[in-house]
Amino acid sequence: MYRDVDPIKIIQKYAPTDTLAYNILITHSMAVRDLVLKIADKNKHLAPDTELLALAAMLHDIGITQTLAPDIGCFGRHPYICHGYLGREILEREGLPEQVALFAERHTGTGIPREEIVRLNLPLPHRDMMPLSVEEKMLCYADKFFSKSGSSLTKPKKLSKIYENLSKYGEDNLRRFDAMIGMFGMYYVHSEDSRGKVSDVE
Repeated sequence: MYRDVDPIKIIQKYAPTDTLAYNILITHSMAVRDLVLKIADKNKHLAPDTELLALAAMLHDIGITQTLAPDIGCFGRHPYICHGYLGREILEREGLPEQVALFAERHTGTGIPREEIVRLNLPLPHRDMMPLSVEEKMLCYADKFFSKSGSSLTKPKKLSKIYENLSKYGEDNLRRFDAMIGMFGMYYVHSEDSRGKVSDVE
């Protein structure tokens, strides 16, 4: 299973501790972990598996180590958009169950449907990469509040910035994000960004 897995040891195999990539990956993953556990705590009625969420949050972005993203210290050979499915492959090689590995593949944007992969000729396997379980959706949602650079590495983004980023990839992404807000509530939202939604504003 996954209950006794040490995510830090796995990360260290792919991002040495003295690298920029390691520092960014750990910082980002911890920020996402802390937020997704807070979301889970406020949605106990959905009975999320918090142990699974904590582990998945720490490992969901491990695939960035295989991509070419010099600004965050990654010098692999794949485009950054590939980091989701590459992360799944890493976690499966490490012996983690599919239940954990799928978080890596399904967290990008608000998920990437197969139709979009084919239509846009994305460099991804032709399969749905959409969050399906409650836990996958929670992690995908929490991840949108943090970037891997600048102040958003540790400080949650304003909702307006999240919408701005997602809008580049079409209205479907915005609708899926709105659905996540409706499912889990609103977090770290500045009043000018609330778009009139009733929510839990931190």
